Amino acid sequence: MSLYPPPVDVHTEVFARVPDRLRRPGARPAWAEANRPGHDADCFLEGPAFDRAGNLYLVNIPFGEILRVTPDGDFEIVAAYDGWPNGLKVHPDGTLRVADYKRGIMRIDPASGSVEPLVDHRWSESFRGCNDLHIAPDGAIYFTDQGQTGMHDPTGRVYRLTPAGQLQLLVGTVPSPNGLVPSLDETLLYVAVTRGNAVWRLPLLPDGSTTKVSIFIQLSGGHGGPDGMALDAEGGLLVCHAGLGTVWHFDHLGQPLHRIRSPLGLMTTNAAFGGPDNRWLYITESESGTVLRAELPVRGKVMASHA
Repeated sequence: MSLYPPPVDVHTEVFARVPDRLRRPGARPAWAEANRPGHDADCFLEGPAFDRAGNLYLVNIPFGEILRVTPDGDFEIVAAYDGWPNGLKVHPDGTLRVADYKRGIMRIDPASGSVEPLVDHRWSESFRGCNDLHIAPDGAIYFTDQGQTGMHDPTGRVYRLTPAGQLQLLVGTVPSPNGLVPSLDETLLYVAVTRGNAVWRLPLLPDGSTTKVSIFIQLSGGHGGPDGMALDAEGGLLVCHAGLGTVWHFDHLGQPLHRIRSPLGLMTTNAAFGGPDNRWLYITESESGTVLRAELPVRGKVMASHA
């Protein structure tokens, strides 16, 4: 018996689809062979983030592309390079910060298409494979180093890159850390743990460390697990459940409120708030190369790039 009432279903619609001119039918790039063996990958979207003009930025992981989608749903490539960009956020200065599985944390200028690394190692050791990131109001960057970790190898890492350039390891025992987002007051960091099918809660202490790390939400089902996340203006958590075709909406106590279902594939990988009154949740459905959207009864938290 469930302890909570069932979540309310929320209608989802298609906002935009990667056009055929930007797809590569029948392609099996190296990233796809490793992460989706036996499947073609004409594109694979992740990392949705809005700029102040209402443009939506996305990554096309296997082909090293940064895409921009206008409010009307038109796609263009703003940067392409030798990498596997995964997570993306818009910096307050208008440039992009990207967690790249192959190359670390990158800075990308969408105006010129220039790409440069911010950090690509820790004490001469390469990252496992950076997955997602968050830019804090003070300029610090939190990011996950997932690689191929999982229940068989619980050594995924969560880092903070301080505004002064110091790289701090918060925790290094995570079975596949993925999306991450802080609480409203920035005293906690929520981390999606894909292979553990859970969301962890990391207290952020004044000295830059963490302690009493715990499971905040335990999920079940699907062929993947929690992936990208977003926060609403009331502290509620939106969790993309890759492999289940669902985004779960929980309140600040972790109680389920809504289930946002994909009308297409099952790979609901990441989400960001945008649109009128910041009430629309935009979701990447990676199997179909589609951006979905759903209107929610609560606004999204204003991100650092919009503050």
